[in-house]
Amino acid sequence: MFLRFSHFDVSPRDWGFLACYLQIGLCPQLGLAFASERRAAFMVDLVRQEVAAGASIIVVKVGTRVVTREGGTLDVDWIDSFCEQISDVLQTGRKVVVVSSGAVGAGMGRLGLCHRPTDLPMLQAVAAIGQSALIEAYERALTRFGRHAAQILLTAEDVESRVRYLNARNTILTLLELGAVPIINENDTISVEELQLTFGDNDRLAAIVTNLIQAPLLVLLSDVAGLYDGDPADPNSRVIPLVERLDRSVFDLVRDRVTGLTRGGMASKLEAARQATATGGNVIIARGKEPGILRKIIAGLPVGTLFLAQGEILAARKRWIGYTVKPRGRVIIDSGACQAILHGGRSLLPAGIVDVQGEFEKGDVVSLHDAEGREIARGLTNYSAGEIRRIRGLKTSEILKVLGYCPYQEVIHRDNMVITS
Repeated sequence: MFLRFSHFDVSPRDWGFLACYLQIGLCPQLGLAFASERRAAFMVDLVRQEVAAGASIIVVKVGTRVVTREGGTLDVDWIDSFCEQISDVLQTGRKVVVVSSGAVGAGMGRLGLCHRPTDLPMLQAVAAIGQSALIEAYERALTRFGRHAAQILLTAEDVESRVRYLNARNTILTLLELGAVPIINENDTISVEELQLTFGDNDRLAAIVTNLIQAPLLVLLSDVAGLYDGDPADPNSRVIPLVERLDRSVFDLVRDRVTGLTRGGMASKLEAARQATATGGNVIIARGKEPGILRKIIAGLPVGTLFLAQGEILAARKRWIGYTVKPRGRVIIDSGACQAILHGGRSLLPAGIVDVQGEFEKGDVVSLHDAEGREIARGLTNYSAGEIRRIRGLKTSEILKVLGYCPYQEVIHRDNMVITS
């Protein structure tokens, strides 16, 4: 087996010999550095090649700054190039789903606007005009390669409902079987934050779609080359090629040390990566306008930052509970309940409940938090918030006496719970 390093081909054994030669020759320090760098590159390449080989379905999220020009209008040339790469991927037998921003930029172009609107009604109107231009651009580009674009507009309500969630899943999978390329975007014309109907950003939407169809790989194409080990504006900062565990130290890389606030859109990308990797998927963050970026990723080349799958592959229903529906409230539990859930595989009983926050009904998804406020799990509750407040801290045998009925012994059954910590 031979791997390409820089401008020459060398096998793993040969670069090992070359490193040894340098170590015992005139520059031992250079030899050590060479061996370390090449060995690391070799290992990352193998991991990326394995990830690419297992990616039967790829969800590609395209950010606004990738799909638009500097003035904010749609970059049709980039879409043409991107669709050519999609065609190349499809020819390998893989399937591709695109989560694309750009509706507002496309609308600005059609209306001749020089500046992005700021008020909500105007933004939604421009997005409505831009949606047709956006899907037309994808359809026109894909048609050159005998493919078709299929527009899907989603709102948060579409995935909050279990029935509509499954309908969306079935539609996307059917489109993929037909050889079409689903182009998914949030329905900006009716989704408003005040009504709590937005996904927040297309990064989260992309993670939801990834879990919806159980895609093995999510690619987030951005205006940055990946996750940096420092401030991206610092010339000494470098892109981190591989993240094996997405823990608090990784999130701290995008927090300002003085204010504690996140910098740019990387925080939302890390959260999307957390949601996708927690259910057994891999994630790559890379620069969208790097020439041939999708081809490079499929070839297993070391571009961007690769986040490895963290958890076991979850069934579609548990993905919906743990990583799609926004919790309607919080249930605070004691240390004993935490241990039983995290390490004992147990259900949540009323005796372990300390407090209830928010208002919710039976069947809603709620999050479980420890005494320090850390989320440990999410699940479907068997009781409303008001009922739980009345039975918290009680033994199961006391539920009937307090409520006058006892349909369930567990507040949340283990089968309806997903560990998220």
